[in-house]
Amino acid sequence: MLKTDLPEIITGTVPGPKAKAVIERRGEATPTAIGCMYPVVIERGEGAMIEDVDGNKFLDWIGGVGVLNVGFSHPEIVEAVKEQAEKYFHGMFNVVTHEGYVALAEKLASIAPVKGDKKKAFFANSGAEADENAVKVAKAFTGRNNIIVFSGAFHGRTLLTMSMTSKKAYAVGMGPFPDGIYRAQFPYYYRNPEGMPEEKACEYYLQSIYDVFEQCAPADTIAAIVVEPLQGEGGFIPAPIEWIKAVREICDKHGIMLVADEVQSGFCRTGRMFASMYWEEAGVQPDIIATAKSIAAGVPLSAIIAREEVMEAPAKGTIGGTYCGNALACAASLKTIEIMERDHLAERSLEIGKKVTARYHEWKEKYDVIGDVRGLGGMIGLELVKDQKTKEPNPELTTALILECVQNGLMIESAGTYGNVIRFLAPLVITDEQLEAGLAIMENALVKCM
Repeated sequence: MLKTDLPEIITGTVPGPKAKAVIERRGEATPTAIGCMYPVVIERGEGAMIEDVDGNKFLDWIGGVGVLNVGFSHPEIVEAVKEQAEKYFHGMFNVVTHEGYVALAEKLASIAPVKGDKKKAFFANSGAEADENAVKVAKAFTGRNNIIVFSGAFHGRTLLTMSMTSKKAYAVGMGPFPDGIYRAQFPYYYRNPEGMPEEKACEYYLQSIYDVFEQCAPADTIAAIVVEPLQGEGGFIPAPIEWIKAVREICDKHGIMLVADEVQSGFCRTGRMFASMYWEEAGVQPDIIATAKSIAAGVPLSAIIAREEVMEAPAKGTIGGTYCGNALACAASLKTIEIMERDHLAERSLEIGKKVTARYHEWKEKYDVIGDVRGLGGMIGLELVKDQKTKEPNPELTTALILECVQNGLMIESAGTYGNVIRFLAPLVITDEQLEAGLAIMENALVKCM
């Protein structure tokens, strides 16, 4: 059974002949700007495993970039979607009410750690749409026009979220960009300014928010501060709790909405249903959560959750859309969350994260190219450098490692401002044997590529 198999390359190298033919067709039919560095053409997927059109088997530590926390093709989710499909595919929610949308909104309102007693939710299709809608809701509630985002942030590829995103490689030739988006420094402690005492770091990064108030937009014009609890594209950097507590105080003082972008970190990835539950445990909650990816096991869906008074602020017609909260997606999401809670996938994420982090730290002691290991639960970043003393980023090694791993049946992906971080996003249904096999492949590849 594929879901319990181990990686195996039967064609010697990849792509095999069938995959090569499809990849050549892709090149003729689709724009290269989409990008893809993996010579893999999927035939089927189960659990944490992919089988390609040539019969090669790959262990997937990318999971659709965080979409497949419950794995590929979970049979119960397949059945839930089939059952819904036999009734109807679609009913636009501002035309007809369908119970799946209502039930999912009720469920998310009951589990999301946002401020307030009574909470509401609504749906979009992608993470970028969720972030855009979170900003729209914050602007409607506060009556303000500006927002603050951070260095290293990734929020999407629509015009607004492309503008919010820090890395402008994702925005080449796409300007002009919307006004009213200002950037402060995210607390990247591994790369603090040289000579900075550790106890001064939090204060340093907070000052950059005050600098925005002073130099760009006064605090009383800021609708929202948008934060990833654990930066994804930025390099898998967790927001320090002491920093987020101070940001919450800033927001409360100035009437600013704190938005948690949980597109990648939500749905058990970090060892909690939402990463901002770690904030909640420290006495801090966001005003709005925007989330997507693993919410529906691969069916396009995203969600925005906030307290009632915030959600009731937008004018009629300013939120929603044709496919938002599609019936098939809601059915998939309800079953996905049920499985996550029943099978304790948040706890499993912690177990996986503990094993991977321990192994990465062992490598850090052995190999001078391992600069930093960080993350929450099963969302872990491994930063590669030229050497540990200078911390010079090593994107060349990162790329070589990715390509070597895939030739041996392991799919891993990079992240980070400098393209030098390997991100761990394996489906949380991965077996212990598969996890060990993947770690062995990755270490062997690292040694070969150094």
